Amino acid sequence: MASVPDIEKKQPTRIAVVFPGQGSQVVGMTSELAETYPEIRDTFTEASTALGEDLWAICQDEEKLGQTQYTQPALLTASIAIWRILKQKISSKPCYLAGHSLGEYTALCAADVISLADAVTLVHKRGQLMQDAVVGVDTAMAAVLGLEDQRVENLCEQAAEHVDDAVVGAANFNSPGQVVISGNAAGVTAVVDKVKNTGKKSIPLKVSVPSHCALMEPASSALAGILAKITFDQATIPVIQNRHARVESSAAGIKQALTEQLSEPVLWSKTMQELADKQINVLIECGSGNVLSNLAKRQAQPITSYPTDKPARIEKLMEVLS
Repeated sequence: MASVPDIEKKQPTRIAVVFPGQGSQVVGMTSELAETYPEIRDTFTEASTALGEDLWAICQDEEKLGQTQYTQPALLTASIAIWRILKQKISSKPCYLAGHSLGEYTALCAADVISLADAVTLVHKRGQLMQDAVVGVDTAMAAVLGLEDQRVENLCEQAAEHVDDAVVGAANFNSPGQVVISGNAAGVTAVVDKVKNTGKKSIPLKVSVPSHCALMEPASSALAGILAKITFDQATIPVIQNRHARVESSAAGIKQALTEQLSEPVLWSKTMQELADKQINVLIECGSGNVLSNLAKRQAQPITSYPTDKPARIEKLMEVLS
């Protein structure tokens, strides 16, 4: 793969910004950035006021940060705080935005479709709905490594058909050879056992709710009613959404995609391919950690990606873009 300097000699820099989802949170996220950039604490204050919860304190509390209804607004706020820093530093407007699962809401907020106040309130409620949907249910998620997407889907279908009370499906198509499955414990365990029989491996994920599967359908229905009451404005930057890996141009289309996203899989590999097809050659991960940057390396057409969760990483990005 060509280096960024080689790419820049041949064609203009085309930037996309991507926002991470649940699982990227870490205790104390953005604390190092806050020492340099006042935008961090200012953004957390704004979001905390809107939500009525001290999101900065939640980011320092491992137990609370692990609860879905708090994880989601905390992560969104962290990403928007970094986005506000980058907007002042990057001279070229990004061509596209995208977000992984929860990160899609962050992308829409960054694109001025929804305000920060509406966004944190919305994802807080989304987290509550997700938690409520599986009260009393033994749930699980696992990353399956080394199998083709269709093979994983087939294993999920077989488990759901042959194992009593099993609910399981592909939740995230993250990169070639990495598919996350989600459902109840019986369904996920059945698929994990089948994966072992193929000689491939799976990794259990520590999550509080099984995202993007049929168990989330009650939450999806309730979310639709909440979304209907929120004003969505025209995007200032196109957002590629998870549901179909495409840009939805109307408010109704965006809301429908968000509703379906909760119980349908995240098409991240297709989203990344869409960005590659649109000649994106610099990917900026805006948020906690570098999960999406690592996934970018594993795509069929990798795009050089830069995380921005530390001052040194932002400095490196600025060097590249200059």
